[in-house]
Amino acid sequence: MTESFAEPARVAYTFCRYCPAACGLKVTVQGNRVTKIVPDKRNPHSWRDFCGKGRTANRLVEHPRRITAPMRRVGDRYVEASWDEAIADIAARMNAAIARGGPDAVGVYYGNPAGFSSSNLVFMNGWLDGIGTNNRYAVGSVDQNSVHVVAEAMYGSTLMVLTSDIDRCDYFLLVGANPAVSAWNWLESAPGGWGRAQRRRRDGATVVVVDPVRTVSADDADIHLAVRPGQDWALLLAMVAIILDEGLDDRSAHADLVTGFPQLRELVAEADLADLAARCDIPLDRIREVARGFAAAPRAMVVTRTGLSLHAAGTIAEWLGHVLNVITGRIDQPGGRRFEPGYIDTLRLADLAGGAPHLSRVAGRGMVAGAHALAELPAEITTPGRGQIRAMLINSGNPVVSGPDGAALDAALAELDLLVVVDFVQRESHRHAHWLLPAVHWLERDDLLALTSGLHDQPYVQFGAQVVRPPEQAREEWRIFLDLALAMRAPLFGARGVNTFMRATRAAARLLRKPGIAFGPHWIHRLMIATSRKYDGKRVTWRKVTENPHGLILGPREYGHFRAALRTPDKRIALAPPQFLARTRELLARRPSAPSPEFPFLLGNQRRRHSMNSWLNELPGLHNSGKSNDIAIHPDDAAALGIATGDTVRVYSPTASIELRARLDDRPRRGVVIIDHGWGSRIFDPHGQQPPLSYGANRNLLVDATDLDPLSQTSALNAVHVNVEPLPSRAPTVGTR
Repeated sequence: MTESFAEPARVAYTFCRYCPAACGLKVTVQGNRVTKIVPDKRNPHSWRDFCGKGRTANRLVEHPRRITAPMRRVGDRYVEASWDEAIADIAARMNAAIARGGPDAVGVYYGNPAGFSSSNLVFMNGWLDGIGTNNRYAVGSVDQNSVHVVAEAMYGSTLMVLTSDIDRCDYFLLVGANPAVSAWNWLESAPGGWGRAQRRRRDGATVVVVDPVRTVSADDADIHLAVRPGQDWALLLAMVAIILDEGLDDRSAHADLVTGFPQLRELVAEADLADLAARCDIPLDRIREVARGFAAAPRAMVVTRTGLSLHAAGTIAEWLGHVLNVITGRIDQPGGRRFEPGYIDTLRLADLAGGAPHLSRVAGRGMVAGAHALAELPAEITTPGRGQIRAMLINSGNPVVSGPDGAALDAALAELDLLVVVDFVQRESHRHAHWLLPAVHWLERDDLLALTSGLHDQPYVQFGAQVVRPPEQAREEWRIFLDLALAMRAPLFGARGVNTFMRATRAAARLLRKPGIAFGPHWIHRLMIATSRKYDGKRVTWRKVTENPHGLILGPREYGHFRAALRTPDKRIALAPPQFLARTRELLARRPSAPSPEFPFLLGNQRRRHSMNSWLNELPGLHNSGKSNDIAIHPDDAAALGIATGDTVRVYSPTASIELRARLDDRPRRGVVIIDHGWGSRIFDPHGQQPPLSYGANRNLLVDATDLDPLSQTSALNAVHVNVEPLPSRAPTVGTR
């Protein structure tokens, strides 16, 4: 990056790729350096949730410890190497691991950023299919698997995610969601969603927030139900029972589309309303008021989010949210939840991709949305036997911080014969890496997020053009996976002849001196546009997409696509899947675990708007607001312990302990303490061997990896019993290092 600032500034338009909001960006560039990023207000759809993640995106591009060339570990240091050396060594070592232990001896973990690059995921899975490994692990098991499990059981596809018709809704029931901070996105994206909901509220709509914490969203709601952590399912089941018992359901709306009403009624008959109210710690009269208000509203929706999924009963709560929408006729109706097909039929692509079921070697659990649970990874690395992971690739992720009991995973990663990392800097999860491979940031590449087009609440397309050039030795992830497939002689996508075709296009590009001839994502981008869905009888063209850098709204929000999209065998909604009924009966049969004198507090989590989970909290300059990693504790609880704001405290569980500063806050319920997820990573210096930069404490070290939701395999990150004790005033340290 040697260009002079004497060159005139130029403006480029693209979109952020850190979360589903995909905010439109206006980027000012001078030379080959980004000087300013602001929201693109000419973007017709996605700029309204612009936040610090997008505003500071260039900080990662220019990170002083950025990996800009392949680096190989030699003893306790790293040295730069060529790509030919890197690919040859990695391929040879992976093939050796496969020869000894079979295809599953190679494992992969991919983090959130990989999901917002279609080329990354397509080619990564193509490479894995070529190897034949089933040891695939993803960040979804940290916070979203329950959505996929419920979608598959009720609608027949893990990808059948419903979007919100905010602008016509009269009653919002938001469970485990804080959209004032996180924006109206999780898997779906509704730009400016919280502002739109507030406009509906000013016009008479009701907003109900269910959360153990009085969040910013709860401040602006009509009703806040401070539910006991992990007991959302009991509240929702009580609402289902009240609506059915009082005849408030609207079966006519989906009478020919739903199976399982009798089984649901049998379940409801077994539940005692007073018991459910006691479990969730919400007065029964209050539950009746909300149930009746929701059922009576002309247009309403239940929206379930991350807060639900981080408990052992998260899948049941997610399911009951869908049940409430179905039995009151809120599916595929104005003001409710609808299916947006997008301009690319991802459900059909998923059908074609298929994939045989696979059980994990040690725990015997199946995959969810194509990946095993992160909580299982340490045992798969350390347990001997055929299929034991000996070579691992981490693709844009930080699983030691993201998942439960990171100390166990860190120790397991140290035992690998080969650990390869594709990222920008060397993070906590990468400290044992044998190879560090430099990735290309989304400001430095073209992107067409076709595979997520159905997650927007409106038909929308945008091509994200490259804004600046990457470092000379950085490579896009798709090319790394393609190079590995070729070097390992693993047939890409598991299809014979594909590798020969790939080599032929590369040879032609060299011979004719036309790089564009070589196969790459641009081929796929054009193919997806050429085969995209028609709007008003016309198919969007590649020229139209590229000539509209601010993005295009392709048409109005439509209803009526839900029925055709169903993938269940009988093309009907399975209202009462047997596994959900059985799990609910298990929950009803036992009492919730009570705090003990040794561990009297429940550990909760809270979203931080300007960071991306465990991936950006360590970015310099991101937290200019002065906020830092701390523990929020109710003033009454703090007074009983003799703790004041600013005191250093030790938080400990049966698994680990951490130290951090206390902050008195009356927003959590008494007995609940809040520590933000995603802190506790370090940034290492593979170039100069300077001391690592440390950012906060990792609260997930406190989580027992064996405590899972049995249906989704999601770790119970928000149901950890802990204790808190004051310490002499000093800088906090992490007690498990």
